[in-house]
Amino acid sequence: MKPANSGPLKSIWTSLALLVGALLIALSLFWLERAHQGVITEKVWLDSTPVTIFRPDRSRSVDRESLPVVLISHGFAGSQQLMASLAYSLAHNGFLAVTFDYFGHGRNLEPLSGDVTDVEGATQVLLDQTRKVADFALAQPDAGSDVAILGHSMASDIIVRYVKTDPRIVATVAVSLFSPAVTAESPENFLVIAGNLEGFLKDEALRVVGLVSDAPEVETTYGRFDDGSARRAVFAPGVEHVGVLYSPTTLRETVGWLKSSFGLTAEPYVDRADNRGWGILLLFSGLVILAWPLSKCLPNTVLPARGFNPSWRQLLPAALLPAVATPLVLVAFPADFLGALVGGYLAVHFGVYGALTAACCVWLRRRRGITPSNGARKSALALLAALAATLYAAGFFGLAMDRYVTSFAITEPRLPLLALMLGGTSIYFLADEWLTRGTNVPRGAHLLTRICFLLSLGLAVALSFEDLFFLLIIAVVIIPYFLIYGLISGWVYRATGDPLVSALPSAVAFGWALAVVFPQLSG
Repeated sequence: MKPANSGPLKSIWTSLALLVGALLIALSLFWLERAHQGVITEKVWLDSTPVTIFRPDRSRSVDRESLPVVLISHGFAGSQQLMASLAYSLAHNGFLAVTFDYFGHGRNLEPLSGDVTDVEGATQVLLDQTRKVADFALAQPDAGSDVAILGHSMASDIIVRYVKTDPRIVATVAVSLFSPAVTAESPENFLVIAGNLEGFLKDEALRVVGLVSDAPEVETTYGRFDDGSARRAVFAPGVEHVGVLYSPTTLRETVGWLKSSFGLTAEPYVDRADNRGWGILLLFSGLVILAWPLSKCLPNTVLPARGFNPSWRQLLPAALLPAVATPLVLVAFPADFLGALVGGYLAVHFGVYGALTAACCVWLRRRRGITPSNGARKSALALLAALAATLYAAGFFGLAMDRYVTSFAITEPRLPLLALMLGGTSIYFLADEWLTRGTNVPRGAHLLTRICFLLSLGLAVALSFEDLFFLLIIAVVIIPYFLIYGLISGWVYRATGDPLVSALPSAVAFGWALAVVFPQLSG
């Protein structure tokens, strides 16, 4: 599938992409690691719970004997790595910040027990876990006697309920809050932050401030810190449910609010971790750009190129029928299959969708006389090319995610889900790559099938809203993965001419990512 003569212009563009990608990765790593300077981290285990303590380097920034403590908790399908930007920012500004993985999340080895829809079920389990971590944090030799608490998304409701049971809490920060447990009196010294793109969560932020003011306004502090009545709502500009964690507005407002709550308002703000989000964006942009020139090093494994090679008239039914049929077939399938909330369902959705796509290809081939391109495959080269592409697309991306974004470690309880997820994603991506590849495939075919898959998930949620609601949150992961790996699989296919090779990196990357983010449930 390689052109006979790439020409000097294409060679220049390839060299430029190689240089730009490498420079972006180097710059981003410098940027991200800079945020770690001046902070001492300590990783410990509290029974099954991994905990990280972030302390300022006292030789460089802090001379107090005791440090104000901030407990930081993540949201649904998150991990303590996702909260690192806030932890580093607080440590740079003289706080002792503590992050941890809730049961069933990240590297925590214990699944989450109890009914996730019942306040007396899983919520109570997480409240008890939060108390143990708070006790541990305050037992540190350099910890003060009081603690503030911060939670994102799902954890915002956990911390709102928790502060009512712990008189040591002097301030609360809720990011992307939604909790019916907020009252006019509790939490004390309450800061609510929402991304400006978070829609109804902005309304929720104003609602809880409205409990203490008849006409609540954004970025206006009501009440006083000395009696615990202070309350404020802030909208971080230009960010959504995940980006809000990296927003400079979120970091500055959080540090300022907690300094006021602890009586530390005179100290200047240190902004070393403010642009961590941009560093992460640069890192993954560099990895994507670098994938293009590196893909040109892959061998051509099929000549002529393989693929189903449909016309638009043939493509449409093969794209639309699985999108509609899959959620109907799985309408009664359990959402917590294999003990992973909606994770097991999604794995089966991928597999059934892929099987139906393959069945459509077979039907079209027999009934409409389609002759797919079917060149001879060089099996050894195909295997090497697939392994190399997968190592880069899944391995390097996974290492970057685990270091700077969220946990990508596979713990023992997740192995059955990983096997199921890899099976489902392999069936889906093999079928989809075959359907959308060939020498004369309509432009936009790949994009169409991806959109159809997302619409299929939307239909599944609509049919079983209470059981599959959390699939909407996972869409935050699926959409950028489709965009990134759609580009990479296209480049791999153009180099190798083999949909089998171009399917494997996406299948492994998706399977791995989704197996690690879904919470593990007991029973």
